[in-house]
Amino acid sequence: MSTAVYLDNAATTPVRPEVLEAMMPYLTDEAFGNPSSAHRFGQRAQAGIDRAKRQIADALHAEPGQVIFTSGGTEADNLAVIGAALAAQSRLSPMRVAVGAAEHKAVIAAAKTVEKMGGEAFFLPVDARCQMDIAAVDEALERGLAVLSAMWVNNEVGIIQDVRSLAERCQDAGVSFHTDAVQAVGKVSCRFDDFPCTLLAISGHKIGAPKGVGALIVRDRNAVEAIIHGGSQQFGIRPGTENVSGIVGLGRAVELAVGEVDETASKVGALRDDFERRLLEAIPNATVIGADANRAPHVSAVAIPGIDSEAFLMHCDLAGVACSAGSACSTGLPEPSHVLTAMGLPREIALSMVRFSFSKQNTPEDVDRVMEILPDIVKKVRSLSETLAR
Repeated sequence: MSTAVYLDNAATTPVRPEVLEAMMPYLTDEAFGNPSSAHRFGQRAQAGIDRAKRQIADALHAEPGQVIFTSGGTEADNLAVIGAALAAQSRLSPMRVAVGAAEHKAVIAAAKTVEKMGGEAFFLPVDARCQMDIAAVDEALERGLAVLSAMWVNNEVGIIQDVRSLAERCQDAGVSFHTDAVQAVGKVSCRFDDFPCTLLAISGHKIGAPKGVGALIVRDRNAVEAIIHGGSQQFGIRPGTENVSGIVGLGRAVELAVGEVDETASKVGALRDDFERRLLEAIPNATVIGADANRAPHVSAVAIPGIDSEAFLMHCDLAGVACSAGSACSTGLPEPSHVLTAMGLPREIALSMVRFSFSKQNTPEDVDRVMEILPDIVKKVRSLSETLAR
């Protein structure tokens, strides 16, 4: 197969031409100034930041002053969880946070950092559909929390969390609610004003902006304290000279992604559904994880028993298909995804999970090309696994 097919859009996306065009003046001598400087060069840079704030605020139905720029989704998640814990120190001893067991590693690691700082972290169980256990949520809220964190769309399986219900529970308990919306923006309808969300994290490189830029939407500035210290930029919540070109790119990317969400969902969902139907017909024993759950349209997590997912990825790459695995290698041994483990999947199934993720740039011909090679790759990898097991 001569043409490569990229089906790893949940990992990253290429920079959109419209985004690059918006960024270019801030990468050249046209608007290169430090936005903290009072002269015209700095004012041009600051104007770019202000415009990006308005674009993001308008797209997500927030206020420009609520947009705090970060280096990406990971920093935004850390600022939300650790920053909320720090902000609650005066009223909550020890600091307590609660996160789902299937959250992004950035959120889980941030919660563990709160523990290292002398606080407490609750890692709440999820069910087979990746929904947070409500009884566990209520129990944690009764203990007193600085923040509850729940991912809007799970990055590995694409399942949509009922964030509205969780946020309303937090509001009733007087607790901040944070959601990682990195996989939600541009894929499902996202409105910051649609439910009582305190903190919402986004990332640029998932929606056609460059890597290294993201944002945390902050409803109440008293809900978080800085975890990076320096100057007075961004109300002191996230000090440091801003990544102006990246911020400008993020603003344009969010504007485009949210404006196209219905079109994207329709096209991408049709591609994903066709892919899954054909894959299940062609590959014995394959299953779609979360097929009966409410899912975002762009992610297909498929378990193919009998394969080693890393070997499968290698053969796919050699054939020109890019996708990703649900397991990681630790000290030479494969370990199943913490998400799939939290959902209760058997280890052998979790180790055989492969994620295919689509974008609006994918075509029906991409699905055709992938399905031409996938059955043979599965047979080859299964045969190899059987040989090694003997």
